[in-house]
Amino acid sequence: MVIETLNYEAAISKCDELAALVTRHTDGKGNGVHATAINQLEFMRESDTSATMQGVTEPILGIVVQGKKEVLLNEETYGYGVAQYLVVSVDLPLCGCAIEATPAKPYLGFKLDLDPVQLCDIIAQTNPGMGKKENSVRGWFISDADPSLIDCAIRLTRLLDTPQDIPFLAPMIVREIYYRLLIGEQGEAVRQIATSGSNMQRIAEVIKLIKADFTKPLRVEDLALQANMSPSSFHRHFKEVTSMSPLQYQKQLRLLKARHLMLAENADATRTAYQVGYESPSQFSREYSRMFGAPPMKDIERLRIA
Repeated sequence: MVIETLNYEAAISKCDELAALVTRHTDGKGNGVHATAINQLEFMRESDTSATMQGVTEPILGIVVQGKKEVLLNEETYGYGVAQYLVVSVDLPLCGCAIEATPAKPYLGFKLDLDPVQLCDIIAQTNPGMGKKENSVRGWFISDADPSLIDCAIRLTRLLDTPQDIPFLAPMIVREIYYRLLIGEQGEAVRQIATSGSNMQRIAEVIKLIKADFTKPLRVEDLALQANMSPSSFHRHFKEVTSMSPLQYQKQLRLLKARHLMLAENADATRTAYQVGYESPSQFSREYSRMFGAPPMKDIERLRIA
């Protein structure tokens, strides 16, 4: 218990140090996601708790550096705060918002894209015999960050002050971050991302197929065949990894795309419904209202005002 308390205090202290660095690199740039000179690395800054970010999140590591955040996945809500991190290991439709943020003390986040190929390389070097289990694990998790993981994030962020060092040192620090994740309490879940033939990897491949052709009718039997599973086994594993059925997943992709089209291209609801694969505009309106809390045009009007 004493060790856990000391670890937590050390992690909080290191987050304060990381927050100062992220603040310096995002000051004056406004709210949102900010790219950096390190390809895999982005910072998040948000001072408004009413703002939401919704879309398909690809495999990432996200550390809360300051404030608190909430993510919604298929009507289930998960919160995490300073010195905690989220790992998403398959493409998932997530809605996120800061729940503790002010202009004086904004929400700050550290976001690193995860590369399964790099993870696979590290697994092969450190413990090639592991990761052969056939149990499914969730495609996301939230955990407490060890001080050593946050220290890696600090060193990676500091490289932004010496751009000439980034090509040589950044890949080494990123590898260390992957290593820290693999030896952490959620190591099995991280390992499944890169384990050839694992249920998670097979589901991840099917998800890419659904994303590539989400407007067309979905046949679970065909997807199960692609995953080399029986339809019942595929359905069960898909739900274990994503928290939703394949049809629910496709529906969320369609509705997210529809929202984007109406907002960015000023498209009307009926035309958008057909464009994203709906045969019935009334069904589209019902499902859109259920997901976003308002009918299509009211929701878009609300977003434009905000």
